[in-house]
Amino acid sequence: MRRAAARPAARRPAAPENPVRALYTRLRRAWDRPLTAYYLIAGGSALITVLGLVMVYSASQITALQLSLPGSYFFRKQFLAAVIGTVLLLAAMRMPVKLHRALAYPILAGAVFLMALVQVPGIGMSVNGNQNWISVGGPFQLQPSEFGKLALVLWGADLLARKQDKRLLTQWKHMLVPLVPVAFLLLGLIMLGGDMGTAIILTAIAFGLLWLAGAPTRMFAGVLSVAALLGVILIKTNPNRMARLACIGATDPGPGDSCWQAVHGIYALASGGLFGSGLGASVEKWGQLPEAHTDFIFAVTGEELGLAGTLSVLALFAALGYAGIRVAGRTEDPFVRYAAGGVTTWITAQAVINIGAVLGLLPIAGVPLPLFSYGGSALLPTMFAIGLLIAFARDEPAARAALAMRQPRFGRKRGTGGTGSERRPRSWNTMRRRASAARSSGER
Repeated sequence: MRRAAARPAARRPAAPENPVRALYTRLRRAWDRPLTAYYLIAGGSALITVLGLVMVYSASQITALQLSLPGSYFFRKQFLAAVIGTVLLLAAMRMPVKLHRALAYPILAGAVFLMALVQVPGIGMSVNGNQNWISVGGPFQLQPSEFGKLALVLWGADLLARKQDKRLLTQWKHMLVPLVPVAFLLLGLIMLGGDMGTAIILTAIAFGLLWLAGAPTRMFAGVLSVAALLGVILIKTNPNRMARLACIGATDPGPGDSCWQAVHGIYALASGGLFGSGLGASVEKWGQLPEAHTDFIFAVTGEELGLAGTLSVLALFAALGYAGIRVAGRTEDPFVRYAAGGVTTWITAQAVINIGAVLGLLPIAGVPLPLFSYGGSALLPTMFAIGLLIAFARDEPAARAALAMRQPRFGRKRGTGGTGSERRPRSWNTMRRRASAARSSGER
């Protein structure tokens, strides 16, 4: 009898992969790609700006009509500022690092001059009790202190980078001087106008630069203690600031409606629910909530777009902050590290202070939500700073290689057949064909 042919052993079916683990692996790979920071900064800032324009239009209509202005008045001004800011962003994105460093001193000198000009009678203007504005003609006003933030970031980054190249940052006097005196000069000019909120943001930028420079814990704690003591004195000696501090966590307007704005911001968030009352359907913006399109635009967003809308805004700012930290952590250029860290500190600290005030967790500081609130003076330097981050993200070696691979280069090879006149089909130089040449630069 013939023996039956031996059957191959049946293979065991592969165990199904855990879908959660597979999703985590895919997200981790996408997160580690060289262009992740570039896309997060460009896409996140664009989404925040566009959503901010929509919310400015929705939140400012009633205020404009109450002032006998067209309903789209504030939106048109903000849209014009966004267009100019986009030009500044594209210019900053295309500038080389050397040009950014060369602009540091002119921007600082211009900011100091304009901030001093604010205090000149007949030139400076007072808005909501703060003498921090200059009229530039017609309905347009300029707040020089907003450009002081950009000036401190660029000048401080250039200063610390030059000192690091000379290995001077190991000495405390070189780390503090002249960075801290210049920061105090800017703070003094701001506080002459009474703008405590902008002073807090400027202080956060200075501390961020010192932290990135590797300031020792003792030095950092000492400077922080001095700044905290000055802050306590400035708050204690001003009844308005003390009243704002007392409104933290308030649930009713209190005597004399001293906490009216803080409480109605909470009312707006609470009435929004999960998905909001609908775009344009806010009730609080009908005269109940002061500064609905500026400092408290996040409250109107919560009322009209609900928890889903506010969490989306928070996620966009979190992604922007992560991308800035990633750019600062992966570069080998000290100026890029300090500048990227300073911009990230600026935007993150300002967003936290604004949102914390709307949520009733922090005192109302009067600072706008970056890229989101109404205000061209705040939007222009912020968009220029975003352009800096995009330029730094594009300048990473792996990111440059990845961007070069995405640029199409077409070509074709000519061959000779039997007659010498026939052409072979075109051979396209696609990204896959060039992938092996770019592997050595770190591209995955």
